Amino acid sequence: MRYMFILILLSSQIFANNIEESIVKIYTVSKIPNYSTPWNSSIRRSSGSGAIIDGNRILTNAHVVANQTFIEVKRHGDTKRYEAKVEFISHQVDLAILTVKEKNFFKNTKSLDFGSLPSIQQKVTVYGFPMGGNTLSVSTGVVSRIEHNQYAHSREIFLSIQIDAAVNPGSSGGPALSDGKIVGVVMQQLSNSQNIGYLVPIDIVKHFLEDIKDNKYDGFPHIGITTEMMENETLRDTYNMDKNSTGVLLVDISEKSPAFNKLLKNDVILSIDNQKIENDGSLEFRHHQFTSYKYLVDKKQIGQDIVMKVLRDSKYIDVNITLTNIADNNLLVNTVAFDVMPKYLIYGGYVFTPLSRNLLMSSRSTLLPLRESAGEWAKKERDEVVILLKVLASKISRGDYNFSLWIIDKINNKKFKNFKEFWQIIKNFDGEYIILENNDGTKIAIDRKKALNIEKDILKKYSIKSSERL
Repeated sequence: MRYMFILILLSSQIFANNIEESIVKIYTVSKIPNYSTPWNSSIRRSSGSGAIIDGNRILTNAHVVANQTFIEVKRHGDTKRYEAKVEFISHQVDLAILTVKEKNFFKNTKSLDFGSLPSIQQKVTVYGFPMGGNTLSVSTGVVSRIEHNQYAHSREIFLSIQIDAAVNPGSSGGPALSDGKIVGVVMQQLSNSQNIGYLVPIDIVKHFLEDIKDNKYDGFPHIGITTEMMENETLRDTYNMDKNSTGVLLVDISEKSPAFNKLLKNDVILSIDNQKIENDGSLEFRHHQFTSYKYLVDKKQIGQDIVMKVLRDSKYIDVNITLTNIADNNLLVNTVAFDVMPKYLIYGGYVFTPLSRNLLMSSRSTLLPLRESAGEWAKKERDEVVILLKVLASKISRGDYNFSLWIIDKINNKKFKNFKEFWQIIKNFDGEYIILENNDGTKIAIDRKKALNIEKDILKKYSIKSSERL
C-alpha cells in the first residue's frame, strides 16, 4: 500500500506539471482612446494569463488584449517571450484566441481539454499570473453560484460562474480547471470583497469556439425586447393568465429586432423552445437552478431560430424568430467599443461625435438625456445619437463655450439618421448658416465661411492633426 500511495503522488505531480506547462503569461501594449478628446490616445502596458488549447491556440480574455498594438506571450517555466497576435475576439463575452508566429512556442506542450458546466460546490483550480508576477499562481476554491451577471468588460449580461478562489489583476484569462479540464476562464473579481471571483463558463467558451469555426465571428444573438415581471397576481389577471401559466410581459421592442411585428407590445411570453419562463423572468436551466430566460437566446448561434409561445388577446400562439442581430444592431447607443478609435468632426471649433457608452463611462456624466438615450432602442429613422461634445474657444464661438455633451436632434430643421448622415449634411452644406437644434428648441448657429476660414488655426492652436475621423 505504501508503494501504491507513492505512485499515486508521483502521477498526480506529473499531471499537475503537464497543466502548468500549458499556462501562458500575456504581455500587452495597448493604445487607449480618450473619448473626451477623441483625437488623443495614451499607451498602456499590462499583463494577463491564458491557456494553450487545441490547434496551437491560446485562450484568454478579450480585456487582456483589448486595444492592443503589440502582444508577447511566455510559457510557464520559460524565460523567452514570443510575439503573438489576436486571431478572434469577442468583446461581448470577454474571450479571445491568440496565435503565435513561431511554432516552437508550442513544442513539448499539451493542449488543455474542455469539461462541462460545473455543479454548485464543485472544486475548481485557478491558474494564472496575478499581480503581474512572473511565477505561476495556483489557487483552489469551489463554485458558489451560477447565474446571469454583468460582464465588466462589455457591460452586457451573460451566464457566469462565481467562485471563492483568489482572483486578482493579472489572473484574467487564466483557466479554471476541474478534474483536469477547463470549466471556465477567469474574467473579473467582485470589488470590496474577499475571494469572490467570476468565470466565463465553459458553455460560453464553447459557443464562441463554435461560432469562429467558419473563420468569422458573428457574436451572441440579441432579441431586442424589454419585458416586465408578472409576479403581481392582479397584473396576471389583467392579461387573462390562468393559474398554471407563467411568463413575462413584453413592454417594448426595437424596430431593428428580428421579432419586430412578430411579437407585439402586451404579448405575454410564456416559453422559449418549450421551456417555461417563470413570472420573475427566470427559467430552470438545471434541476432547482434558475437564471434569466435570456439563457435560451444566448445558447443559439446567429442565424438559428427560437420558438416563443405567447399569450395574445387571450389566445395562445407560437412565434418563430430567426436570430440575426447582436445588441449593437438593436440599441440606439452601441455597447462598449474596443479596438477602434472614436469618431469625431471638428467644424469651426465645434466638436461633434456619436454618443457612446465609452464616453458616458469616461465622463461620468449625470445628464439625464444622455442616460435615457443609452437605454433606448434604435429606430429605422434614427439609429445613432449625435452630440456636441465641446466647443474649442475661438473668435467665432463666443457665448457657446458652455455647451458640452449636448444632444443634436436637427440640423437646419432636418432630422438625420446617424453620425455619418450628419457629417454628410455638414460637408455638403453651401449656405450661410448651419443651425443646430435640440428637441427643447435650443439653437446654435455657425457661420459656414468663418468656420472654414478658421479651421487650420483651430487645429494648430489645439495640436490636433485632423479635423475628422469617421
